[in-house]
Amino acid sequence: MAIGAVTPPNTPSEVLLEFPDNRLLIDLCGAFDRNLAHIEGKFSIQISRRGNQLSLSGDGDDCAQAARVLRALYLRLEAGREVDIGDIDTEITMGGDETVLGATSAGQLEMFKGGRVEIKTRKKLVEPRTEAQKTYVKSLFENELGFGIGPAGTGKTYLAVAVGVNMLIEGKVDKIILSRPAVEAGERLGFLPGDMKDKVDPFMQPLYDALNDFLPAKQVLKMIEDKKIEIAPLAFMRGRTLSNAFVVLDEAQNATTMQMKMFLTRLGKGSRMVITGDRTQIDLQRGVTSGLRDAERLLKGIDKIAFNYFTAKDVVRHPLVAKIIEAYEADDT
Repeated sequence: MAIGAVTPPNTPSEVLLEFPDNRLLIDLCGAFDRNLAHIEGKFSIQISRRGNQLSLSGDGDDCAQAARVLRALYLRLEAGREVDIGDIDTEITMGGDETVLGATSAGQLEMFKGGRVEIKTRKKLVEPRTEAQKTYVKSLFENELGFGIGPAGTGKTYLAVAVGVNMLIEGKVDKIILSRPAVEAGERLGFLPGDMKDKVDPFMQPLYDALNDFLPAKQVLKMIEDKKIEIAPLAFMRGRTLSNAFVVLDEAQNATTMQMKMFLTRLGKGSRMVITGDRTQIDLQRGVTSGLRDAERLLKGIDKIAFNYFTAKDVVRHPLVAKIIEAYEADDT
């Protein structure tokens, strides 16, 4: 159903929106109207509910923008999807784009034409929440080798794994290979208990976490058993040719120049490769050059290699994470 907009009252700083489904309107408002309160804080407006209507009052431009966001969120609910605070922030960032698209069998890139980017996985639709993330996801589908460079919490690895899962379930690749350098961040690997797998698994845990977000746990285990998903330290990649695979190297700032060259040259026919890293969190020994820095310097300008950059504005974790990153960046300047 279309969302009705009642003719605004005499003052231009008030907008009245009418929503046909009261049940969806309750979901739009959120528990104890927390969604409305969040939007009020973002736009410095006031929102009042009157039956199946929402009244927005305040600055005219802010009211108009908030109205677009509310319409887009309502359309999201009509499509059977949930709305949380992160989704609200996404709509605010995107300007309340009301076009909702789904995955099509013709290919994932088809659904980018309407402006919204979504990644279909077994458990959820994954939506980039900033313009940088949106550009990043597009580039991973369009290029055979992509880099995601920026601070923690910007979705570099999460989105890359989501794209890999999508390509696997769509039959575009035969397997997913996820790798990380096993470099200690101030701790000694040898002091950890257990065999080599027990020592290495803690380094790989963020990759397991991402997979479990997109695939049922039993399916993840089955795919690992069948070698359709491989999670291994970077050192285990030597000597291999990775064909028909979606390959992710995470925490690439901790790869040496030789390790990075080794990894990049594993790319085989029919494969896609994503390199993610944060240049501010290098754990290599003093004097050892980060392979990520060298790759960035040497490979820029090569066709089919995309470099994507993130800043604190792209952080999608707790809001304090962005402020922490900005504080550290300011101290470095």
